[in-house]
Amino acid sequence: MKEKLEQIKEEAFKQIAESKELSKLNDVRVNFLGKKGELTAVLKGMKNVSAEDRPKIGQLVNETRSIIETKLEETKKALEEAELELRLKRETIDVTLPASKPITGHAHPNQVVLEEVEDIFRSMGYEVCDGPEIEYDYYNFEALNIPANHPAKDEQDTFYINKDILLRTQTSPVQVRVMEKGKLPIKMIAPGRVFRSDEVDATHSPSFHQIEGMVIDKGITFADLKGTLLEFSKRLFGPETKIKLRPHHFPFTEPSAEVDVSCFKCGGKGCRFCKGEGWIEILGCGMVHPRVLEMSGIDPEEYSGFAFGVGLERITLLKYEIDDMRLLYENDIRFLNQF
Repeated sequence: MKEKLEQIKEEAFKQIAESKELSKLNDVRVNFLGKKGELTAVLKGMKNVSAEDRPKIGQLVNETRSIIETKLEETKKALEEAELELRLKRETIDVTLPASKPITGHAHPNQVVLEEVEDIFRSMGYEVCDGPEIEYDYYNFEALNIPANHPAKDEQDTFYINKDILLRTQTSPVQVRVMEKGKLPIKMIAPGRVFRSDEVDATHSPSFHQIEGMVIDKGITFADLKGTLLEFSKRLFGPETKIKLRPHHFPFTEPSAEVDVSCFKCGGKGCRFCKGEGWIEILGCGMVHPRVLEMSGIDPEEYSGFAFGVGLERITLLKYEIDDMRLLYENDIRFLNQF
């Protein structure tokens, strides 16, 4: 029995010496000192030992257990110290190195221009309103004096979900919803995302943004519209900016006009930016059609108003001299970091 215990101790020492990790060392502890370990098996065999020899054998087993436990603890402590030293080396911080600068984001060029436009109109007393992007055909077309047979309602131009519901093609439905509330007077702009069935190219996208504005009150005239747009243009493009209104047709306004601004690069003299014309088209506008007022419950004999709409991407491209609309959506960090 004494020889067997000596063999167990030597085998335990050998396995302890070969253990380079704490997990492996724990396996050795279980193999020799656990409930099913080598020493436990020896104790279970004590029933076959004579009564007078049992105390001596028991003492030898306990001594062997104590020696193995001591060796295990010494090795465990050594492994823990080595592991700590390795971790400290790996996690050492050189406080003399320059600190790494966190990469901070910034506003997208579209967002920069949107906030600038909102600030301009807020300073003139306008409220910023929004509405659903999934809209009823009634609000998107019919309430804006666009009949059922109008080309804009063609499925080639509009994303219809069913015959009554679609993805809005403009933010004008927000104007109708505000008019229906009947709280007059109204001074509002409605920025938001809109959808049209366009092929993606340098100047078109199936999803883009519009900013539409409207004023409804007593005694509103075309002169108020012109003055508002002139002030807006000067604030956005510079104090020397001039505007020019050209007759046009929109179903929801009468009379209607397209608005050009004098080229803010050449001052209207003609350059590459304005294609030599001295003017740049930026938006459409007009006096709110009396029928649109009537359909929203407003008496056109007592109230009048004007409305206008501008593409956010259009003025972003102009302001920053970007020649391809797709650059705004490709998320190329090299491009976006310029703004």
